[in-house]
Amino acid sequence: MKTVRLSDADNVVTAISQLAPDEDDAIELVPRGHKMATRPIARGDAVRKYAQVIGYASTDIPQGAHVHTHNLEFRNVDTAYEFSTNLTPATPATTTDTFMGYRRASGRVGTRNYIAVLTSVNCSATAARMIADHFTPERLAPYPNVDGVAAFVHGTGCGMAGSGEGFEALQRVMWGYARNANVGGVLMAGLGCETNQIDWLVEAFGLTPGPLFQTMNIQDVGGIRKTVEAGIAKIEAMLPLVNEAEREPCPASELMVALQCGGSDAWSGITANPAVGHACDLLVAQGGTGVLAETPEIYGAEHLLTARAASREVGEKLIALIRWWEDYTARNHGSMDNNPSPGNKKGGLTTILEKSLGAAAKGGTTPLTGVYKYAEPVTAKGFTFMDSPGYDPASVTGQIASGCNLVVFTTGRGSAFGSKPAPTLKVATNTQMYERMTEDMDVNAGRILTDGASVEEVGREIYEAWLRLASGEVSKSEAQGLGDHEFVPWQIGAVM
Repeated sequence: MKTVRLSDADNVVTAISQLAPDEDDAIELVPRGHKMATRPIARGDAVRKYAQVIGYASTDIPQGAHVHTHNLEFRNVDTAYEFSTNLTPATPATTTDTFMGYRRASGRVGTRNYIAVLTSVNCSATAARMIADHFTPERLAPYPNVDGVAAFVHGTGCGMAGSGEGFEALQRVMWGYARNANVGGVLMAGLGCETNQIDWLVEAFGLTPGPLFQTMNIQDVGGIRKTVEAGIAKIEAMLPLVNEAEREPCPASELMVALQCGGSDAWSGITANPAVGHACDLLVAQGGTGVLAETPEIYGAEHLLTARAASREVGEKLIALIRWWEDYTARNHGSMDNNPSPGNKKGGLTTILEKSLGAAAKGGTTPLTGVYKYAEPVTAKGFTFMDSPGYDPASVTGQIASGCNLVVFTTGRGSAFGSKPAPTLKVATNTQMYERMTEDMDVNAGRILTDGASVEEVGREIYEAWLRLASGEVSKSEAQGLGDHEFVPWQIGAVM
């Protein structure tokens, strides 16, 4: 057979390769990764995949027809939610797995050892990049335990309200990067007159300036040139101190992994995402933490997560986020179904409901233990959720600010993504793309289709890759230098 059926309750199957008319019951051409009706579907009837509704027939669909945007329509979800009715505790681990990490004075553990140059406002972005660019591999060679000096710059920080959701989210991001366990030293650079004042951040979050936490403003220092010179001097003083950190054995329970997908296709929810979900289950069994995000990309699958909520309170927090996003898109004249990109649709995904059901699989099967705001510190162990847009750079920025020290990123179309200070492991959903972009992909989950590998086998491969990556092995995206321009705080609210 050239199709995959995911559940007996489904009325569509997915084409493993392109189907010509009269091939495998197709009555018309069905592109690879796209859906074919397995029985007649009347106009207005639900179309089911994963045993869940992914949309409704916008016209009568005959058996064997191609099912996609031309005959499948989206409707907002209207679900009666259940809470804590499907709790499957993680299978206890039989061994305690370890990795070689950097244990900080706070007790948290890093997988990398960076010096971060953080900006409070776009006006100090150029100065920050100039400071970081000074520290070439040659200049860092005497400090082998320092992974690099990275500038985290953004396009906001002024022309915004000095309170409210947007302001608070930006401050959480800055504070979160400053305290991320993968950062050994911090230099914060501002202009001086911006809305997002560094002094306010330091006071609000109880940050303590010292040898490894420095701040400065361009206006106080006396201009760009003097600021760059002062910043270089401050980091030169930090380097010997940050270099003193050494890797030591640490339990896998200290890992917090950001669970991401981007450039998704029809195989994302069949191969890579379930495999990442199994890896997440293995990590949770060790006492570690997986952080799912991208709230618009669980829309239509949130009822599966509320059933796994460790408590009603946790589940209701998730539903509150869904309601916020419905209002947010409505007042901006959008739709929750705007999320599937042209690339997603070309890869076979038709509605946000279909995309979400596949995306949620990254969270595995264990209870949902916590739900958090964007960039809010994740304190619960186990499988958790952080609110964010579906836009990958903004989402990962929030997850790293929340405390993630590793990122896993599944992709079917072939996203070119990497991150700092937490490195990204890339997982391909299909073998064709993996072979085309082998320099960018770390793991080929397409083996589940082409080689008969099991989801559990690939999930174990991903989990073991996390341990190696956490111990210092370089990922494909990391080796290519990605991560300097993928810092994108979510900008909420009016630009004024």
